[in-house]
Amino acid sequence: MRCPFCGNIDTQVKDSRPAEDHVSIRRRRFCPACGGRFTTYERVQLRDLVVVKTNGRREDFDRDKLERSIRIALQKRPIDPDRIEQMISGIVRRLESMGETDIPSKTVGEIVMESLARIDTVAYVRFASVYKNFQAADDFDKFVSELRPEDAVTNPKPDA
Repeated sequence: MRCPFCGNIDTQVKDSRPAEDHVSIRRRRFCPACGGRFTTYERVQLRDLVVVKTNGRREDFDRDKLERSIRIALQKRPIDPDRIEQMISGIVRRLESMGETDIPSKTVGEIVMESLARIDTVAYVRFASVYKNFQAADDFDKFVSELRPEDAVTNPKPDA
C-alpha cells in the first residue's frame, strides 16, 4: 500500500481488525520512510462491475461515488451512520449478485431509490430529484403526490 504522505510503496500493517460494519477490515499502517501512520479499509469484491450510462458510455463501478450520492441525499437527516453503511453494502452486494458485470445506470438508480424509500422519504425525494432530473417545482409536486396514500389525498382528515 502506497504511503499517502511520501509515496513510499513499502508500508507495514501494524494492526488489523474488523471494521464497525463487519463487512470490511480496518488496517492501521505505518510508513518506515517518513514515519506516517494511516488507516485503510479492505472489502470483499465479488466481481468487477461496469456501469453502462444511458448514452452508452461505460465506467467502472465506484462504491465511493455511490456512497457520496447517498450521503448527499441523507445530509442532515436523522439516520444512524451504521444504517447508511449497511444500506450501501446491501446495494453493492445486490449489484454484485445480479450475475452480470455490466449494470445499466438506470438499474443502479432504481435500487438506490428503492433503498432510500425504505429508510427516509425526504432523502428519497432528494435523490429522485437529481436521478429523474427535475426541472421545475411541478416535477417535485407531481412526484410527491405519487408518494401520498390515495385516501389521504381524496379524503383529507378534518381539523379537530
